[in-house]
Amino acid sequence: MVASTAPAAAGSVPEGRVEPETAWRTLLAGNARFAEQRQRHPHQDAERREELVDGQEPFACVLSCADSRVPPEVVFDRGLGDLFTIRAAGEVLDESVIGSVEYAVEYLGVRLVVVLGHTGCGAVSAAVDLVRDGASYTGSVSTIARAIEGTVLATAPQADREKSTTAPQADRERFVDACVENQARRVVTQLTERSATIREAAAGRGVELVPAVYDLHDSRVSRR
Repeated sequence: MVASTAPAAAGSVPEGRVEPETAWRTLLAGNARFAEQRQRHPHQDAERREELVDGQEPFACVLSCADSRVPPEVVFDRGLGDLFTIRAAGEVLDESVIGSVEYAVEYLGVRLVVVLGHTGCGAVSAAVDLVRDGASYTGSVSTIARAIEGTVLATAPQADREKSTTAPQADRERFVDACVENQARRVVTQLTERSATIREAAAGRGVELVPAVYDLHDSRVSRR
């Protein structure tokens, strides 16, 4: 895992295959700019678009929720060709999502994979309602909620221990956010369990998988 969480000095992304720690620091530096309203909006001009005609060399892969409030290129202040981004509600895995991460690692040479959840996640909240209140959902939304059910069940004992004397709604919000954090960790584990390609890359080729959460309140990303 990446050892440091301190933002790197602002600057351009190094060429070639970027080491995981450098990639993580670059992401944190961009997120700090975003949170502090100092965005640079790099790599979005005509010259960059021309450079990318013949191929891509992203320095990180980000698997994030599909929520419209958390677009990775925006919250990390990056541009075209910087991030290989995969989005799925609640970061739920299926073969297409796993295959996309495998492609980033195996064929694009990406060394850092970030699984990015966010506070107040609707998909996780739906799973909480499914487990706690027996809520039902139509179509494939039910599939998403049930895919996160295991995270909710695993988080429940922890939440019961930490339950406060505040209003039930505040306790529920804390529980949802605890599930969000655990879902990011769980997906990191699932990626290595379900994909030999990712498992071998992490074990023998220095690829790092990092669970992280974006906080809607302060716009900051932190590793979990």
